[in-house]
Amino acid sequence: MPQQPPVRSTAPPSPRPRLDASMSLLTNVMDHSLDEGYAEAVARRGSEGRRGLPRTLRGKLVLAAGLLLAAGIVTIGADEARISAPKLAKDREKLIDRIESGNSNADDLQKSLDRLRREVDDRQRQALEEHGGDKGELLALLSGATEVKGPGVKLVVNDAKEADQGGGGPRQSTGFSDTGRVRDRDLQRVVNGLWESGAEAVSINGQRLTALSAIRAAGDAILVDNKPLVPPYTVLAVGDGRRLSTTFQDSADGQYLHVLHENYGIRTSISAAGEVRLPAAPSLIVRTAEPIAGGARKGATDTGKGTS
Repeated sequence: MPQQPPVRSTAPPSPRPRLDASMSLLTNVMDHSLDEGYAEAVARRGSEGRRGLPRTLRGKLVLAAGLLLAAGIVTIGADEARISAPKLAKDREKLIDRIESGNSNADDLQKSLDRLRREVDDRQRQALEEHGGDKGELLALLSGATEVKGPGVKLVVNDAKEADQGGGGPRQSTGFSDTGRVRDRDLQRVVNGLWESGAEAVSINGQRLTALSAIRAAGDAILVDNKPLVPPYTVLAVGDGRRLSTTFQDSADGQYLHVLHENYGIRTSISAAGEVRLPAAPSLIVRTAEPIAGGARKGATDTGKGTS
């Protein structure tokens, strides 16, 4: 039996599957990165933009007139700014000159005031020495009218390194919330303790204290005779150095200062000095006391104190 020849199919061969067929979602996103809605919006905006420009001669003239008006306004504003610039500069220079002149006048007045104060202080001291009789030098010393020098002690009081501690103790009743800082009452107790221990003259940071001196607080600042002081506070006292230091440290005020150091970290140091110098008080103003005629000769006693 004859063998039939093989039949060959004329159909085209089936296409090979795509390598990325398993990533159809990613392929679709890449092929259609722009959503159809966005594409329509972009096309519509382009057509509207082309239609937005005027096509008629009248519309073009109106648009040109508006552009010319805007350019004119900008040009006029620039010219006005250019014209007014020199005037502003002149006004500024005049203002600077007035400020400098005022500062110079204030400096001159301050110098004149300081000179008049020195003259008044000198006359007050001269009057004190003239009417004080044999005790004029002692009275000048005790009243702070003259500079003094002699043996004494140097006491330094400074805030704690961390001035935000809290607690009770000797400050609890005074309402202090920041017990790591030196307060006006602390310096008051220190000065009063030195006076009671035998000091003959006292100063704080170069500010001489007298019977009329006041130590007050203004916020966080301490004022001595209305002059603000900053820590550390250096207290100089004229007197028998060793005895004054020992007596003060054994007194109630010295123990108070020791408690502040132990409990609240306030830094203190006291040492005897062979010689300390204290300036004269800045002013001597007596508003209430009046001298008694002959009072300096009746019942006057020599205190034996005073180093000048």
